[in-house]
Parts: sequence; structure tokens; C-alpha cells
Amino acid sequence: MYDVIVVGLGGMGGAIAYHLARRGRRVLGLDRLAPPHDAGSSHGQSRIIRQAYFEDPAYVPLLLRAYELWEALERDAGETLLVKTGGLMIGTPDSDIVAGSTESARRHGLKYRMLSPEDVGRWFPAFRLEPHEVAVYEEEAGVLFPEKAVAAHLRLARAAGAELRLNEPVESWVAGPSSVSVRTPAGRYQAERLVLAAGAWNPRLLGAPFPLEVERQVSLWFRPAERPDWFEKNFPVFIWDRGAEPALYGLPGLHGEGIKVGLHHGGQLGDPDRLSRQVGEDDIEPVRRLLARRIPLLDPDPVRGAVCLYTNTPDRHFLVGVHPDHPAVVLAAGFSGHGFKFCPVIGEAVADLVEGKERRDLALFDPGRFRPARGRA
Repeated sequence: MYDVIVVGLGGMGGAIAYHLARRGRRVLGLDRLAPPHDAGSSHGQSRIIRQAYFEDPAYVPLLLRAYELWEALERDAGETLLVKTGGLMIGTPDSDIVAGSTESARRHGLKYRMLSPEDVGRWFPAFRLEPHEVAVYEEEAGVLFPEKAVAAHLRLARAAGAELRLNEPVESWVAGPSSVSVRTPAGRYQAERLVLAAGAWNPRLLGAPFPLEVERQVSLWFRPAERPDWFEKNFPVFIWDRGAEPALYGLPGLHGEGIKVGLHHGGQLGDPDRLSRQVGEDDIEPVRRLLARRIPLLDPDPVRGAVCLYTNTPDRHFLVGVHPDHPAVVLAAGFSGHGFKFCPVIGEAVADLVEGKERRDLALFDPGRFRPARGRA
């Protein structure tokens, strides 16, 4: 019998398995595929990391701890997983992204600079802001390398004693008050605790009352039409508020692969095994039109494209906590397209929950918040 079974070994599950194993827990990790792979959410060469979090100031303490844990993981793994490039959060002064970023920064004492269109033109001449737009510049923002990070967590989890079984999908699970049973094609496993961290496949495992939706997202890579060396060394991560339309985001190509660009949300919803993984002209053209106005120094034809998956909650906040109906089950789900930067701190926090502790404020992510209210007329 295991202490803990972790279902899903991508960004979150791998970090959870690692933090549990290094605490001496007997861990079994299961994944339907063989991470790191390109079928889920933890791939695509790069992810944005930032501190002045426009989504909610409550994320900032977790982010500050995440930075510490990413640095610790780099030391333990002996490789670079995070590069600080600086970041621009662009929009009108009252937009969600600009106002939210400044609110988080002020509340938590984070350093930032407010830039006018003229400032941006001098410091970051690739960008074309409208006269009514501004940018919040955060020096600590940067890029994570997801495939390398997933591999590092899994490698170190194994070294700490975790048993990781890949290409073994979970078919069902049953939980009692103090133990769980998990069935796969290879057999049945038992443990004292279960962690569900299966990303886009979590909706199948959870069901009601967790209203999770899987969304297809496309990333595109564009090469600079001129000055490629400058772009590689001086291009920040950015998120560009477009009001009711999906935000435009981008990351520098730090290894010559081109600038990665995409639209945040607005993709097709569906089953993770049925959503198209092919990138077509319908995916490219909206981004091409935006770049022609916003970053015209990029060549209009992408050099490659890739599909990843978001798993969204209705409020776009995470689901992290003890299952409201099963005290032996902990959820790590619904990261809604902005979770990867939190992997190590979620790994640490979930390990705490498995051990009956809660050192982090996770109230925003309460899995019970979507349950219908009871006892009302």
C-alpha cells in the first residue's frame, strides 16, 4: 500500500510527486502518457512567469515562494529553468491587466514602472502602443522552460524514491474516509491518499460538481524580419489587454526559435482526445493581423505552430484543496491557462494538504466553491 497516489505527472503532478517523495512519502505516480509530451498543457518551449499578478493580489505570496522554489529546483537539477527578461503588461490605464497588475504590485510592495507609449517606443521599439495605452514594466518577469522543468521534477522524484508508471491511464478511483483505490489496465493500487492532477483529463476523473472545460489553445512562432540578434537579447514577455477580446501574449525566442505569440482564451472547447492538434490558417490569420499593427517588425508568416490545452474553471481561478466529499482526496486542477509558473509552490502546498497541513492561503482555490448552496428556500 502506498502513502500517496498522484494521477497525472505533467507540470503540477510531477512537482507534487517530487515534493511528497523528498519528504519520505511512498509515492506512486501514474500518467496516461509519458511526460514531458506535447499532448497536454506543459509544453511549448516557454511559459511566462511574473509577480505583479493582475488576476488577483492573493496569488502574489504564492508567486514569491514559486520563484524561490524554481531557483532551488535549478540548483538541484543543475540546469537553467528560468530566465528573467522583464515583462510588459499593456492596455488602457483602467484595463484589467494594467489596473490589476498595479494593484497587486502596490499591495505587496513590488517594484514596477509605468511606461507611456513614448517610453515603450524608446525602450522596446518593436512595440506599437496606441496613444491611450500604457505599459506596466516588471523587471522580475521572465520565461520558464516547461519541458525541462517537468523532466527535472520527475527525475528528482524518482531519485527521492517515487515509483512513476507511465503510459498507464487511470480508469477509475474509489475513496473511503481514510484510503483510496485506483484502477488502471495494469491492475488496482491502494493508498492512504489520492492526488488528482491530470490536467485536461481531470474533468473525466472528477465529474460533478466541478464545472471544468478543456480549451484548445494555439501558439505561433514568428521570426523578426530584421535584427534577430537584438530581438533575442532585448525582447520582454508581454500580455496585451484587448478589452472583451482575448489578450495577446508573447515571449522572446531565447534560443533562436522565434518570438512565441498567442491569444489567451477564446479557443474551441471539447474533449482532450478529440480536439484538433493541427494548426491552420484560421488560427494564424487573427494573430497575423494583430501583429501587423502591434509588432510590425515580425515576419507575417509563422515558422511553426503548436496546440496546447487549458483546463478552465468558470472564474478562472484554480481548484486546489481537499475534495469536499472525500477527505482522502486532494485536487490540483483547473489552472485555466495561467498555472505553470506555480508548479513548485502548488507541489509544496499539495504535499502539505496530504500531510494534513495548510501553510499557504488557498481560500481562493477552494474546490467547494462551485457546489450548489444547500438549505436555502
